[in-house]
Parts: sequence; structure tokens; C-alpha cells
Amino acid sequence: MFQGIADVVVMDSPDRAHFLANLKPGGKYEGIVGTYRHNASAEHIGIFDREIIEALSTSVKWIAHNGAGYDQIDVQACKEKGIIVSNTPGAVDDATATTALYLMISAHRQYAKAERNIRSGQWKSGLYSGNAHDLTGRTLAILGLGGIGLRLAELARAFPMRIVYHNRNKVETAPEWAEYFPAERLDEMLAIADVLSVHVPLRKDTENFVDEKMIRKLKKGAIIVNTARGKVIDESAMIRALEDGHLGAIGLDVYPDEPEVNPKLLDFPNATLLPHMGTETCDSQKKMEVRALSNLKDYLQKGSGNDVVPELKTLARASL
Repeated sequence: MFQGIADVVVMDSPDRAHFLANLKPGGKYEGIVGTYRHNASAEHIGIFDREIIEALSTSVKWIAHNGAGYDQIDVQACKEKGIIVSNTPGAVDDATATTALYLMISAHRQYAKAERNIRSGQWKSGLYSGNAHDLTGRTLAILGLGGIGLRLAELARAFPMRIVYHNRNKVETAPEWAEYFPAERLDEMLAIADVLSVHVPLRKDTENFVDEKMIRKLKKGAIIVNTARGKVIDESAMIRALEDGHLGAIGLDVYPDEPEVNPKLLDFPNATLLPHMGTETCDSQKKMEVRALSNLKDYLQKGSGNDVVPELKTLARASL
């Protein structure tokens, strides 16, 4: 993609110290203009926090992040330094939505425990039809009707399920069968939800957004599904609601301190747990990679790229 456009420098630093040292004059990464970032790099150099952003050369103008969520990048530090950050919305919608659908089905039907049973030779021990439910006719409440939430809504509608959602603003392009509940009616939405599927981006103002009060306003026996970010939910409050039976089940793909998982979650037979598998398909990974690199390529060729994160759109317009 970059042949004849730019020289590609491969980031092969084994650790943060090596990376920071090679950002300095005379280092391997001196003079870079744009950076392609994948979350996998955090295993070697950590997240793109303020320390890394401030260490980047003033030549760096664009960070193309591979992923819809970009909480591993200090966007405020980028803004102060005049660096634009892009992400990959849309590319992850189908894979993440189907993950949420699986978690919702498994939570309703006790499939996670059923699989553990058959692998351990216990057949249907501890599995009771009274604890399992069909999805048909039940109500799915979507918290955040972005691309992933909307795709899940389309999939769940086929059962059919009643689809309700809460967003900061009504989504004008949403289908007429998706019922909007504004902030003043959020409690009403929670009270009718059989499933609350969380699709809220992680920011400082959304940490523990799904808190004790919100969880307790769900009807008894409701299910929580989370494919967004672990810190969006107050994990302790969720565990308490599982322990006392207020929640009927959970389906989680994300956790507050990944890759660490709270051991208490492992004890619940009504918990379906995945190790952040939302976008782990070759199809979605390719779409994400191409989209991220296309944003960077457009910047190099045209001076601007697409998919700028909301916090930096004003900066991006000013730099044109």
C-alpha cells in the first residue's frame, strides 16, 4: 500500500525503553511522520500514554489506530501536541455484534455450563429448563446504538426480539422498530429489559457507567452482555447482583484488568466468559488493518485522512 509513497519502518522494539530511546535524534524511529498502531504492540512497549506521546518527534502528525476503541491512546496528549488519531469504526461491527449475539444466546440457554458439563462427563447435571429461556419475544436493551449496537439489533430482530436503545442522542438512521429511550426515560428502559447489551466507548466519563443503581433498576433475572470495555461496568456491583440473584446471567468478552480475570466470575455457572474475542476473525482483522492503513495513506497523499476520533475532529479541520 505504501510502495512509492513512503518508507516503512518496522517497529521491532522489544520493550518500552528501547522504543523511547529510538525515538530520539539518531534513533531508528527519528523523523517518522505517521504511525500505525495495533493493540498487540502494548505487549512490548505498553499503551500510548502521555510519556510515549510526548516522546514522539514533532514530525509525527498522524496515529492510525487499528481498532474501534482507542482508550489505549492518550488522546488529550495527542491534541496538545497536534497529532491526529484515527480508528476503525465499521470494520469491527459484524464480528463484535455476532460475539454479543453468542453471549446473549448462551446466557439465556445455559450453554457455557452445558459445554463444561459434557467435557467433564456430567451430561445435564445442574442444568434445569426452568433456568433457560428462548429469545423470541424478549426485550433487548442496547446501551449505545453505534455501528456494533445497530448490527446486534438487526441480528436479534430476526428471532424476533423487541429492540429498545439508549443513546446520548436519537439515531436518526435507526430503523423504526428500534425504540429510543432518552436520558429521562432510561429507568423505564432498564425496567423492561430482559437483556442489557453494553456498547459504550471507554472514556473517563464512562468508567463504571453501568453502576450499582443502573444494575438494580434492571428487572430481576435480567442478563448483562458486555463486548465494549470492562471498565464501563462496575464489576463489583455486577458480581453482587449475580450473588444475590438479581441478575439471571452474564455474558462477558471484556474485563477491567485484561488479561487478568476476577476469579469470582469463574465460579458462576450462569456466566459465559470469552477472552476478548470480539474482533478475532481473519476477515475482520483484515478489514481493520486495511482501514487503519488507508487512513494513514490518505494523510500522506492528501494531507488528511478519515475516521478521526471525535475528540480530535476540530483539530483535524483546523490543520487542513
